[in-house]
Amino acid sequence: MEFATSDNIIRIEDLVFEYERDEADDGDRAGFGVLPGVAVDHVTLDVARGSFTVVIGRNGSGKSTLAKNINALLLPVAGRVIVDGFDTLDESALWEIRQRVGMVFQNPDNQLVSAVVEDDVAFGPENLGVDPDEIRERIRVSLSSVDMYKHRKMAPHLLSGGQKQRVAIAGVIAMKPEIIIFDEPTAMLDPEGRAEVIGIIERLHEEKITVVLITHFMEETLRSDRIVIMDRGRVAMDGTPAEIFSRADEIETLGLKLPFAVELSARLRDRGIDVPNGLLTEEALSAYLLRLKH
Repeated sequence: MEFATSDNIIRIEDLVFEYERDEADDGDRAGFGVLPGVAVDHVTLDVARGSFTVVIGRNGSGKSTLAKNINALLLPVAGRVIVDGFDTLDESALWEIRQRVGMVFQNPDNQLVSAVVEDDVAFGPENLGVDPDEIRERIRVSLSSVDMYKHRKMAPHLLSGGQKQRVAIAGVIAMKPEIIIFDEPTAMLDPEGRAEVIGIIERLHEEKITVVLITHFMEETLRSDRIVIMDRGRVAMDGTPAEIFSRADEIETLGLKLPFAVELSARLRDRGIDVPNGLLTEEALSAYLLRLKH
């Protein structure tokens, strides 16, 4: 069944997801630490079309489980998820949903399926039945967008971790989804690789693609439109970066580390220095302190 669409491309209504014991055991053997029980507990969220939403939380908070319910890799036990008007519980809608939602996972090695970079990027469009000439153009555009076109003839196993993740992102871009979910895409990367991937995510947002980023790195939230903090399967906080980081004490009680500039601002205020809330980046804080000095 298709529902009327709105400016909210994703609607999550009272979502409950629970892992059964056999699913949890499989996760534990794979090293993912999945435990039986309720992982997402009555979550209701809307995600605006073209927005950049970050979902953050401690390990086991339910953030990755929430992401997998959006593209119907997992299905609700209760409640529902509507993606661009299509209900994930409607089996006849799964093709429509998965054309609209691309997903980039934590480990790029688990996403690369071919022996040559350009073949890997072509894999998704080929399965969608895209014309070969159009596929070649999509390969060029998507690999160029992640600065990997010059590596198109290489074998993925010869690439660095960051380069592999950029190829995985190109493969998703080539399918032209309206939504891209990034499930901890920088968790296995070094700082340089992390910065490259976050830069790509920010550019995709600028191109009006709806982005949902799952992460445990607070610094990666700063340029988003919205931050959702999850704790024990529920939404603990929800707001813009400025709104969220004005509540530093609450964030710390949830076991999360503050971004450096936010933490330093709080310490300066404790020492009696007049530093306002909302200085989220090191650049913004430095510029403010320089103005104070003069």
